[in-house]
Amino acid sequence: MTAGQAEAMLKRWPDWGLDIDGKRVLDLDEMFGGLPVVLEIGFGMGEATAQMAAADPGTGILAVDVHTPGQGNLLGLADRNGLTNVRVANGDAIILLREMLVGDSLDGCRVYFPDPWLKARHHKRRLIQPEFLGLLATRLKPGAVLHCATDWEEYAEQMLEVLTAHPDFENTQADGGYAPRPGFRPLTRFEGQGLDKGHVVHDLLFRRK
Repeated sequence: MTAGQAEAMLKRWPDWGLDIDGKRVLDLDEMFGGLPVVLEIGFGMGEATAQMAAADPGTGILAVDVHTPGQGNLLGLADRNGLTNVRVANGDAIILLREMLVGDSLDGCRVYFPDPWLKARHHKRRLIQPEFLGLLATRLKPGAVLHCATDWEEYAEQMLEVLTAHPDFENTQADGGYAPRPGFRPLTRFEGQGLDKGHVVHDLLFRRK
């Protein structure tokens, strides 16, 4: 971590940070003052998360990652910009969903540029799988939207196939395909790196039935 990131962790973690330990159930209403809450899984260095929080102060963002410098960076951005609608969670999003959130508690979920696990033998480690979607669906309110984005064509195809087949989700696109990038999703650092390599970015927006 940089000195600034470490300082932000020291200053803001007690109020805006939490460790995912599976030992308690979170009261999101208390944590976010009654705001609707969107779960963001994997936020990198947090620049896009901070931009979305600033643009939509009426929505709480529960941002999960295991990268400590990124946690410090996001807390620093939130602190400097007065973003009181961001909370940073350290640990495994699966444990958070399974052990620490109650049913129908989330108003949305964002999974931007998750690890594509490129080797075929590692595909089972990819996040967007039927088991994960089944768990997530129990925590999303009916009508809540799962928004995924990836710059890996093969992973995008798998996401579309798995989401389309899942009984708890329906595509927001009438043609059953990918969605245009919504205006609220900023270009991320990872996205820029992919675009520089000639990758095509796909957005998927599926609604919880």
